[in-house]
Amino acid sequence: MNARRGSALAFAVAMALIAGVTLGSGGANVMPVFVDDFAPRFELSDSSAGLVAATQLMATAVVTLLLAKRAARPGRVRMTRLGLALSGAGFLAATAATDPVTLVLANLVVGAGLGAVYAAATAALAATDDADKASAVTISGTVGVTALLIMAVPAANHDLGEGTGFLLMALCCLVAWPLVRRLPEGPTGPATPDAGSAGTGGTTAAARPSVVLLLGTALLWAVTQGAWSYASVLGRQHTGMSHSAVSAVLAISSVVALVGAVVGPIAARRFGRMRSMAAFVAAQALAMAVLIFTHDPLLFIIAAVLWQACQLAVLVQMLAAAAVIDPTGRLVASLSGAGALGTGIGPLLVGAVLDAAGAEVLGIVLALGTFIASLPLLRMTVAGTEAPAEGQLAPSSTAETG
Repeated sequence: MNARRGSALAFAVAMALIAGVTLGSGGANVMPVFVDDFAPRFELSDSSAGLVAATQLMATAVVTLLLAKRAARPGRVRMTRLGLALSGAGFLAATAATDPVTLVLANLVVGAGLGAVYAAATAALAATDDADKASAVTISGTVGVTALLIMAVPAANHDLGEGTGFLLMALCCLVAWPLVRRLPEGPTGPATPDAGSAGTGGTTAAARPSVVLLLGTALLWAVTQGAWSYASVLGRQHTGMSHSAVSAVLAISSVVALVGAVVGPIAARRFGRMRSMAAFVAAQALAMAVLIFTHDPLLFIIAAVLWQACQLAVLVQMLAAAAVIDPTGRLVASLSGAGALGTGIGPLLVGAVLDAAGAEVLGIVLALGTFIASLPLLRMTVAGTEAPAEGQLAPSSTAETG
């Protein structure tokens, strides 16, 4: 469907992509267990702990967006390793921090380093010969390694001492250093003479994503991750399940949702990227609404699994479509940065709606938000479907759709 000239997805390449994307998104994914450590350690209020978390998450998002253009050019391995060194130093500083100010500054450094890693690693997805396969393998591996980190970080804090979880993340940066050596370096273009210089001035300028596309991506991830942040609370309040039961449901659904990363590319090949992505977005919005409204434990479990599976399917399709449209990787990195931005502000926005209007209104707002946010992504998907057939990109249409 989208075979192109580029790096074959060999084992070493897959490991490099997984290592880069896992650490690049690790701050956001592991942040809940970090907060559980540094909030009591520094006797921080909920708002103060949220500020520390937001410092890192926003730094990651902003740096990813700022470096998206740079990540479209050769030098990704060097850029990734600089990011690993910077974030590793930040993690060490957070481990040794003795006051909240140092902790905030350390998380700012961590976020900046992870942003560089995330920009380079996600851009490298576009330099593979099969964007769908590369996205599916990378996202699946990232979910698996992240699950291990979510268990390992609190275990380190509990068994080895407070703050040791940050040290563990610094060690992960060290382990990733040799792995990222096989990140696909140069941008790859369609197999046509006119487009063979992908990544040059003309193509890079054409690949600049529109503001509407970036805002739509940020909104979709704000809705999704914001709602997920309150899924445990809603589950306990609405279904009567215990805290441990809800946590188990959410943990299992996150693992089972890996099916979505596998089914997404298959559905795209069978039914077309546009139709399959639209179906996954609709199912995701429906599952999200059911999870918020339902008072039945069984429906809550089904909705949680379906929601997470559809979310991964949408993520894989989004990255693959962006990689097909822009083989330089700039679009993939930009969308990843926008998603990180939405992830950072999502819990704040969803919490405000939940406090002000209640769960019923929240369910409606999230369903509508998912639909509205998906429109620019679906339009981009159309361009991604047309790009292989055309053999090269028309700069005017690319500028409009991302």
